[in-house]
Amino acid sequence: MSTHVYYVPSTNIMGKGCLKEMGPYIQELNLKKALVVTDKFLVKSGIAGKLLAVLDEAGIQYALYDEVKPNPTCKNVHDGVDFLNSQGCDYLISIGGGSPQDTAKAIGIIATNGGHIKEYEGVHKSKHKSLPIVAVNTTAGTSAEVTINYVITDEERKVKMVMVDKNSIATISVNDPELMIDKPAALTAATGMDALTHAIEALVTPGAYPVTDATALAAVELIFANLARTVKNGHDIEAREQMVYAIFLGGLAFNNAGLGYVHAMAHQLGGVYDLPHGVCNAMLLPYVEEENAKHVPEKFRSIAKAIGLQVEGKTDQECAAFVIESIKELSREVGIPSKLSELGVDEVDLDLLAENSMKDACAPGNPFIPTKDEVITLFRKIL
Repeated sequence: MSTHVYYVPSTNIMGKGCLKEMGPYIQELNLKKALVVTDKFLVKSGIAGKLLAVLDEAGIQYALYDEVKPNPTCKNVHDGVDFLNSQGCDYLISIGGGSPQDTAKAIGIIATNGGHIKEYEGVHKSKHKSLPIVAVNTTAGTSAEVTINYVITDEERKVKMVMVDKNSIATISVNDPELMIDKPAALTAATGMDALTHAIEALVTPGAYPVTDATALAAVELIFANLARTVKNGHDIEAREQMVYAIFLGGLAFNNAGLGYVHAMAHQLGGVYDLPHGVCNAMLLPYVEEENAKHVPEKFRSIAKAIGLQVEGKTDQECAAFVIESIKELSREVGIPSKLSELGVDEVDLDLLAENSMKDACAPGNPFIPTKDEVITLFRKIL
């Protein structure tokens, strides 16, 4: 009998307006001063200010670090560690999408373990738990606020380093859809397709088990029902709230089951070309799953049912074909680009992209392990 370990933050606050209710939960931690980790866009747009107002009202002390890049770098992390130490902070509050969340995790790990962030690439490399993290999410979503994964770009190698580390998990996650209503349609689409990728990869990976299947399938159903609505009308708060539940459920699924080659390949596109992670995932997802379906067609029956297919009397292959076409249709509906060449990707880099994909921490979670030539062929399908 297999043993499974299920990782989840100890406290998870979600729902419309929940940001205003988070103060007492932070006070219960009995800590002194927070380093608030975010980016300049969230400060300029006023979204970070909503969090700071809650902290001010609760009398919570903090210092603001807003240097995070869209694909956070080693420099972002170590500058953040230096600032944390100079300000005497003993915990972190991250606000944003995956970039501030991942940066906060990396800062928290270095603060308690020392060394350089490059030393922690891979699986469970740290010895000590991160500083406590209160992770306030603003996108639907990377699910970084609830996972043990974080991704940092090594500027020198132009590689996205994937860290899977149980010591990096947040203490408190906060998902308030009211923080997401002003997000641009393109960002809403990209992050929503990222969430769909999490759920589907968690379902087809060999690491899946009944608990992760249940949360992943619920996420798939919610995303197909609500993502296009949120892209068309960002102020549709009901759809936004359903997407909050979807990213939470999908995050729990892949956090404990794992991911696969969609993420392994998307990470390389982000590392070399600094492209949006969700867009890369969305473009790769149907083509990687088309190959996966040749190896584990039975995995796609439950996904097809969650999307809306009457699966009775259908073969596993018919269910897989329905899932793949449904993904493509949703991507078109929400405006995902169809070709990597439109985003500046050059065929000359495919060999490097494929080689690095095979080294990615997510690669072993795929239902089958492709050869380098097969990975290049997958990239070419969307070039």
